Amino acid sequence: MASDLRRAVDTAAELTRLVDVSVTLDPALRETYAGDWQGLTNSEIEARFPEQFAMWRRGEPVRRGGGELESEVADRMATAIALAVEKLPDDGTLVVVSHGGAIRCAIGALIGLPRETWGSLGALSNCCWSVLGPGARGWRLLEHNAGTLPEPVIGDDD
Repeated sequence: MASDLRRAVDTAAELTRLVDVSVTLDPALRETYAGDWQGLTNSEIEARFPEQFAMWRRGEPVRRGGGELESEVADRMATAIALAVEKLPDDGTLVVVSHGGAIRCAIGALIGLPRETWGSLGALSNCCWSVLGPGARGWRLLEHNAGTLPEPVIGDDD
């Protein structure tokens, strides 16, 4: 499944060239809507919206430019992912093609991190991925910002 925004659609199309699967486009997987901040650099945002920008830099919940809260992004992403997981066969794999900020919010929510710590996951580089899998108490982050396939790790949950 992929965001219906062009960058994600193009990336998903490249994946379908490698494996014979279809892609479902879902607007719930779009990047965070940043309202009046859309298309601006950090310097421009700081100059035009100094209070909001300072709040955002401190990690406070803020509707950047009147757009979405990170918690709203996480909710829509996690809901879409959960619905897709329910449709998977027992041994199935779900690939989600989305955008860095939205992915970080979704991962933070799915693995149960407090919202104010989601930034500690770090930015997701273009064409890199994260891998989540089942753990003893819910989702577990197995790989983040990866560029190679994960290797199994034996841990206390196994």
